[in-house]
Amino acid sequence: MQVAFHIGAHFTDEERLLQTLLLNAPMLAERGIVVPEPGRFRRTIRDLLVSLKGAPATSETQETLLDAITDHDHIQRLILANDNFMGYPARMISRDGFHSLAPARLRALANLFPTSSIEFHVGLINPATLIPQLLNFVKGSDYESLMSGLDPMQIRWAPVLARMVEALGGRNLVVWCNEDTPLIWPEVLRRIAGVELETKMLGDEALLEIIMAPEGLARMRSYLATHAPQTIAQRRKIVSAFLDKFGLAEKIEIEVPLPGWDQALVAEVTAAYDTDVAEIAAMPGVEFIAP
Repeated sequence: MQVAFHIGAHFTDEERLLQTLLLNAPMLAERGIVVPEPGRFRRTIRDLLVSLKGAPATSETQETLLDAITDHDHIQRLILANDNFMGYPARMISRDGFHSLAPARLRALANLFPTSSIEFHVGLINPATLIPQLLNFVKGSDYESLMSGLDPMQIRWAPVLARMVEALGGRNLVVWCNEDTPLIWPEVLRRIAGVELETKMLGDEALLEIIMAPEGLARMRSYLATHAPQTIAQRRKIVSAFLDKFGLAEKIEIEVPLPGWDQALVAEVTAAYDTDVAEIAAMPGVEFIAP
C-alpha cells in the first residue's frame, strides 16, 4: 500500500487541496485511491501518535487504524492531509528554531505504516507572508513572543527540509512553492492523488476561482475551450497571462504590518527564501514541482 501525507505547510492552500481531492473521491476510489474525510482520521491519528511515541505500529495496530478511518478494502493508495502533521502553529517558531519538531513528527507518521511505501507532500511559503498570518492566527500572542527571540532571517526552509529528508530515510518528499500553486495546481493535485497527468479530475480551477476575478476566469475558460493547450507549459503561460490581468490583488498580496519590518527587510527575507528554494530543489531525496 502507498500512503501519501499532505503536511501543509500552514497558510498555503488552506485545505483546498484536500477538498478538491474529496470532490474526486468516487473516481479515485474506483482506482483503489482512498481520501478519508478529516473527521475520520485526524483525532485517531493524533491519539495513536501519542500512544506509540514514535515507535513503529504493529500489523494489528495498522489494521485497526485503517478500519477506523475508512470503510474501503483493497486500498492501493491512502491520502491523509493535515497542516498540523508538521506541528501546531503556536509551536512553529520556538527557541529551538523554525519547525524544530517536524523531522521527528514525520518519522513518527511514517511509522504508522512501517511496511508501506510512504510519501510526504508539502507546499512552502515565503516567511515574509507566513509570519504575519501566523501572528494573526495565534491568539493572545504578540510579535516578540511569537518569534521566541529569533531574528526574521533565521526563519529558513532549507535547514528544515534537510532535516526532514534525513529523518525520512529515503522516503519520497514532494515539494513545491505556494507562490507557484496557481500555475501548477493540476500537477500538484494529480501528483498527490497518484494518477497520470492526463487523468480528468474535477477542481482544476479551484484555486483560480479564489484569486481571479469572475469575468477573467470566464474569459480564460472560454479561451482554453477554443485554444486547448498542447503542453503543461502552454497552460501555465495562459494562466499566468490571465492572472496578470485579472488577479485579485487583495487575495494575492499580503500586507506585512510587523514591528521593525520595512520593505528592505521584506526583500531580504524574500531573497533568502528564494535561495532556500533553489537549494531545496537540488536536494537529493526531494522531488520539486516547479512552474
